[in-house]
Amino acid sequence: MKHKTAMATKRANRIAFQGEPGANSHLAANDAYPDMEALPCATFEDALTAVKTGAAKLAMIPIENSVAGRVADIHHLLPHSGLFIIGEHFERIRHQLLMLPGAKLADLKSVHSHIMALGQCRKVIAELKLKPVTEADTAGAARHVSEAADPTQAAIASKLAAEIYGLRVAKKDVEDAAHNTTRFVVLSAKPVKTKADDGPVLTTFVFRVRNVPAALYKALGGFATNGVNMTKLESYQLEGSFNATMFYADIEGHPDSRPVQLAMEELDFYTSEITLLGTYPASPFRSTLKA
Repeated sequence: MKHKTAMATKRANRIAFQGEPGANSHLAANDAYPDMEALPCATFEDALTAVKTGAAKLAMIPIENSVAGRVADIHHLLPHSGLFIIGEHFERIRHQLLMLPGAKLADLKSVHSHIMALGQCRKVIAELKLKPVTEADTAGAARHVSEAADPTQAAIASKLAAEIYGLRVAKKDVEDAAHNTTRFVVLSAKPVKTKADDGPVLTTFVFRVRNVPAALYKALGGFATNGVNMTKLESYQLEGSFNATMFYADIEGHPDSRPVQLAMEELDFYTSEITLLGTYPASPFRSTLKA
């Protein structure tokens, strides 16, 4: 009985992320929840399943990057995951050029990393005249360089990945853009309880408009007339169809507040489907953006 209780406690103290140990999602999980054990998962689906099955209490999932834009697949997965967004986290992405201990910059010929990381570090790649090689993720690239033991290969990954895979940082912070930041959402099997007067909150939902002229324009009009700020609106296609379009939205405000209630009522009139994904505290990082 004690053994089962201990196992349940361990599961409750885990936060799942997609990627190998040392990935940027691993860093985000450690920074946001330092007292929780980070659980690596091969895919986003695996990370969500870990929360649904109780193998983890939370999941840290990237949703958009200030340089590369939105993260593929997430918009499709969230509405059907059965999970709720309970928080958000902004992680400053710092890419490091990693090499084998003792290897020399002059001997490098290739650099391995995720395609997004390679695209965010074009300057250093051009400066060193390296051949970019795409890997599944940044941490996996670091592991590959460590296991290959080839001094002509480097990886672009995190400082944590360097520590995990026994590599050295040859050049630090090699990303082209100083503002390179990824926004993550934190998912749970149960929604967080927030009140309209608890402070700045965000509400996230997906919706599908009716097939009538100017439906999107009319659906969004309620947010403008009621003074509700929409911080994010993105469209994505459903089931490979060019006609079936869903929209993902973030708004500032709580569903219990009168302005949001009125705006959502108007939205409902022009939509065939609305799925609320969560109402949660806004990250303090947002105040720095406004400043």
